[in-house]
Amino acid sequence: MSEKEVLSVIRGQEDATAKGDARSNVDAMDPDVVVFDLSPPLAYRGEQARDIEGINAWFATWRNGVTVHMADPQLMIDGDLAVAFGLSRMTGTKTDGTKVDSWSRRTIVLRRVAGSWKIIHEHASFPMAMDGSGRAVTDLSP
Repeated sequence: MSEKEVLSVIRGQEDATAKGDARSNVDAMDPDVVVFDLSPPLAYRGEQARDIEGINAWFATWRNGVTVHMADPQLMIDGDLAVAFGLSRMTGTKTDGTKVDSWSRRTIVLRRVAGSWKIIHEHASFPMAMDGSGRAVTDLSP
């Protein structure tokens, strides 16, 4: 049952993102969540990560929304702690017409408190070109 519950939280947050629903997106997170996201800064903590206005501002940079989907997440659950990891695909069109179709690495850590699973940590990253350019490599696919 725990695997279904954990996956339900992840898929629910993905659905909220696809619908542009910042409130539901944030509701999946623990109040003390720590997020290492693709965008700066290095870390978002607590209310900074749960910033509905900021998430809505990001949603507004997309035409007709954006989808983020973790393909085939690997789940490990031990008691009240769960880890999901895998590759996520983000697709959509920015308001300037730029089409985005990128894969990134993603890890989500959840904790069960009072019977409910909440995201306590999320880490997303792109591989880095090792040619000295400091460039993130966003055009890879599995």
